[in-house]
Amino acid sequence: MALSCRGVCRGASVVLLYGKRPVGVKASLCTPRLVSTKSSLWFVRHYSPSQARHGIGRSVVSGLKWANEKYERFLQRRFPRFYALYHTFMRGQNEYMFKIITEFLTGQMCYHIGFMIFYKGFRLLFQDGKKVRRIVVCMLSEKTDYQNLHYRDMEKIRQVRRDLIKAIPLVILSIPPFANYVVFILMYLYPRQLLIRHFWTPQQLVEFQGVYHTQRAQHHWAIVKGLESTSTSVQDSRLKSRLMELCSKVRSGVHPVVSDVHAVRTLFSGPPLGIRKMYADQTRHLCPLLFLTPRLPAFWIRRRLKSHALELMQLDRAIVRLGVHQLNDAELREACYTRGLNPDRLSPGQCREWLTQWLQFSTHLKESETSLYLHCMVLLTVNYTKQPRH
Repeated sequence: MALSCRGVCRGASVVLLYGKRPVGVKASLCTPRLVSTKSSLWFVRHYSPSQARHGIGRSVVSGLKWANEKYERFLQRRFPRFYALYHTFMRGQNEYMFKIITEFLTGQMCYHIGFMIFYKGFRLLFQDGKKVRRIVVCMLSEKTDYQNLHYRDMEKIRQVRRDLIKAIPLVILSIPPFANYVVFILMYLYPRQLLIRHFWTPQQLVEFQGVYHTQRAQHHWAIVKGLESTSTSVQDSRLKSRLMELCSKVRSGVHPVVSDVHAVRTLFSGPPLGIRKMYADQTRHLCPLLFLTPRLPAFWIRRRLKSHALELMQLDRAIVRLGVHQLNDAELREACYTRGLNPDRLSPGQCREWLTQWLQFSTHLKESETSLYLHCMVLLTVNYTKQPRH
């Protein structure tokens, strides 16, 4: 009996395409008859573009993992000391980066596009950034002003902005090929200057905050001396004597009370001690109190000082709305440190006492009295730990 060439070819093509005889194909060499479409649906589903994209993504990620492991073994074998440094900063980064790449290649990446995390510390910064993003979205949806936010939300925005300003130069330095190796060494040698707080250990955080406070404390007496020299140009004899008395108290180691400061507040809203009327040298001595650089033109320094002081005044009002008793110990210490007081040797009760006194002073100030706010970061802090306890 003659074989049908057409039947053989059609039957063979079905077997070749599916890899096995599909359901409904007869064993004879005649033309096959498909009694079910399940196999064709399986073929479409198995070779769909979505599955192909997932397969390519897995292949790329596997290749990257293999290359990365081989590279790390090479470093460990040939440059053991450098590998220890490399591993310190890259620990925890690779899995996260592979997760990001996988999400991108498999179509599951929504808001990660364009945002790359180069170091382990930047992961934590990214998490803070997501929190700030949620806060901003909530602000826009509810039409809430910044000054009406919850204190913790305002503080988070302030901290993330400062971290980003410090981190951006380091990221830019890491962009050129092989520049990340130099950056690793620089970060190892200068962690305080180059790394953001997410990289610091708790011990380093305390140590570095102490260093920064020592640096700003070097300007305390220059600020007090500037007030004394300016008092000679005050026309009102009553205000002049009160200002000189206030400076004498501080110099003698006495902690002034809020009423002493409020008695001279009018001098700080206009000449000679207003934020726009002070001598340039006095404004430059105030910059380290807020960790700002004094190496800028005088008009720019005044603008930055006023902006940062107004932000802290808004934070003070947010603390009053929340209540000082609602702050935990870490938040208390951070609030005191930001306002010029070193909380290292203070108990939580002392921090709460000082912050309460500070809020009594600051919440009554006007926007035009930002200069007084900045000067009191010295006047109300320098002798606080020296005052007698009852």
